[in-house]
Amino acid sequence: MIRAEHKDKKLIVDILVEAFEPLDEDNAINFVLKQDDKRVERMRILMGYLFDKAMRTGEVFLSDNRASCLLITYAHKDKFSFSGLLSSLKLAFKGIGIMRVGKVLKRQNIIKRNYPKGKYIRPMIFAVKNEYKGTTTAAKLIMQVFSDFKDNTLPVIVDTASEDHVKLYQKFGLKIFNEEQGLGFPIYLLRMN
Repeated sequence: MIRAEHKDKKLIVDILVEAFEPLDEDNAINFVLKQDDKRVERMRILMGYLFDKAMRTGEVFLSDNRASCLLITYAHKDKFSFSGLLSSLKLAFKGIGIMRVGKVLKRQNIIKRNYPKGKYIRPMIFAVKNEYKGTTTAAKLIMQVFSDFKDNTLPVIVDTASEDHVKLYQKFGLKIFNEEQGLGFPIYLLRMN
């Protein structure tokens, strides 16, 4: 497991885009992004935003073979900053589109009401390069990160629309504590600790 640095941003964004670009089913990425001929460009902006946020408020992990990544945030480190504001504005204007911001904020509010007040760890997104799908690369990275947090007393909370991700998270000890239906597709909320 490698703790990513700012110089790894392009690689992380490439992994995330490669993993999510071909997906056309209901998921948070497709919900947030305008589905047009600039979808991949918008996705790169979103993934760059997620990388910047994780570097500012949490950590970014890479597998040893640099083929999968996991981005996490610590809720108590998510404070106002001018760099965060600029990153959010760039995302709103160039990634999401100003007309979709209300829809995205609605999603965030639905999800946020399930998160505790105070300190917790939130794995935001993980992905693996397409050529490594079906291998143990992503699972091994998650195991290493969770093992690194074995003495952690903070709750680990994750939300996902993917039933495959739910099954994977359950293998690592997370349990479903709620399912939100307010967006037209289920969002599963899982917790550990």
